[in-house]
Amino acid sequence: MKRILLGTLLALPFAISALPSQASAAEVIVRPNVHKVAIVHKPVVKRIQRKLIPAHWETVRRGNKWVKVRVPARYVNVRV
Repeated sequence: MKRILLGTLLALPFAISALPSQASAAEVIVRPNVHKVAIVHKPVVKRIQRKLIPAHWETVRRGNKWVKVRVPARYVNVRV
């Protein structure tokens, strides 16, 4: 008899907490007029243009020199 009474007393708080209860109106916050600011990212368009390079840099005794004579012109892809 004592075991049944003790088991009932121990199980009573769990049984009460398992019962469904009505939600309090104070817990629910409804703000229908608040809109989140949408951040719109524009797509990045990578444009590549071909550019004519008529010469190149060459290392000489006194530093670097812009040489046009010996190297033919060439095209290089340049991002615009």
